Amino acid sequence: MNGTVDFAEGGYRYIPGVFQYSAGVAALPGFELVHARFLKPVPLAEGFKRIAGHLASVGRPLTAFCACELRSPAPFTEAGFRAFNETYVGTLAEWGIFKDGKNPVARSNVCPEIAPPSEPSLYAFAYTIPAPNPKPTAVIAGSGEVPEGQSNYRDHVVRLGDTSPEGLTEKARFVLAEMERRLGAVGMTWADVTATQVYTVHDLYPFLADEIVRRGAATHGLVWHLCRPPVVDLEYEMDCRSVPRELVID
Repeated sequence: MNGTVDFAEGGYRYIPGVFQYSAGVAALPGFELVHARFLKPVPLAEGFKRIAGHLASVGRPLTAFCACELRSPAPFTEAGFRAFNETYVGTLAEWGIFKDGKNPVARSNVCPEIAPPSEPSLYAFAYTIPAPNPKPTAVIAGSGEVPEGQSNYRDHVVRLGDTSPEGLTEKARFVLAEMERRLGAVGMTWADVTATQVYTVHDLYPFLADEIVRRGAATHGLVWHLCRPPVVDLEYEMDCRSVPRELVID
C-alpha cells in the first residue's frame, strides 16, 4: 500500500518516520498483530530480555517485534532524547530490525506525572503472529503536537507554552489529524480502531466531546494516562491501535 514499506522478516509493513521509530505498523497478509502489556513497567534492558523470552515461547523470531510503549522518569531535553534514542535503537540493531538508519518499529514514550519509573522502562509491546484469515491489524505510534523530522522540536511546537483551553484544543486538533493521516496510510479510519490512548496532564474536558468523541476517536472509550510527552515543551500526545488480541504479562 502507498505510504508504507514492507518489513517481510517481521511479517509487517510500516509508515516511515524518524530514526528512533516509525509512524505506525500494520500486519502483512497472513499475519496479525498481538498487543501485550506488562503488569507494571519493566526497566528497558530487562524488558527487552522478557520480550525476547516471550517471542521465543510463542515461536516467533525477534524480528516479529513491531511496536512498544515506554515509560520514562521525566521529559527529556532534545539532546537527552537523542542520546536515549541512540541507545534504544542499539537493541533493535542487534535483533536485526534497525538497519541502514531505517527503523520499522512504532513507539510511544511518555512520562508518568505521579510515581514515574526510576529509569526508562517498557510498558507494552506488539508483535506479529501467523494467522490464516486475519482481519487488518495495526498499531499507530504516539505523536505529540509537533511535526516529526524537523531540526528541533521547540521551534515547531503547536501553540508553544499555551496550555489554555484554546491552546490545548489546537494542540489536540493537530495530533488527531496526524493520527488520521497515519491510519489512512495503513488503510484504516477511526472506525477500525479498538483502543485510543491520550497522554497529558491537562484538562481534556473542554475539547473531549467535539474534537475527540464526535470524530469517532473514542468509539470504545478513551484511555487517559496522566503522563507528559517525552520532550520538554510538549503537552499532548495520542496513539491508537486496531488489535483484536490483547495480553497482560505478569
